[in-house]
Amino acid sequence: MRATSYYPVIMTDNVEATTAFYRRHFQFEPLFTADWYVHLQSTEDEKVTLAILDGSHATIPASHRGKASGLLLNFEVEDVDAVYDRLKQAGLPMLLDIRDEDFGQRHFITADPNGVLIDVIKPIPPSAEFAAQYEASALPQ
Repeated sequence: MRATSYYPVIMTDNVEATTAFYRRHFQFEPLFTADWYVHLQSTEDEKVTLAILDGSHATIPASHRGKASGLLLNFEVEDVDAVYDRLKQAGLPMLLDIRDEDFGQRHFITADPNGVLIDVIKPIPPSAEFAAQYEASALPQ
């Protein structure tokens, strides 16, 4: 299989509010809008897309309808401290305060209105212990 695109789809009971959240806080704009589905694209990188779907829509098998659960979205950014400050000022919950991790990340975790976790990350050089676990081409600089 050769994938031509890949994007997460968040199932929710409030498409409008979830869409507004990602537009306001993560600079997404809609490419397609219906009352049951919105396809979003980053205004900063057209390859970054995200969809919002009414979890009760008929296209979802009845046994799997509902809301997103057990989902963590990772956003790698250039300036994690600036994003942290902006989102904290906006009143988003900081479920994990900004910090450096030995495995090679400076990050924090917040959540969207559905409880979907959002991990905002800047790769940083890992400790020697963790550096040995990376493939050379994937090692953060």
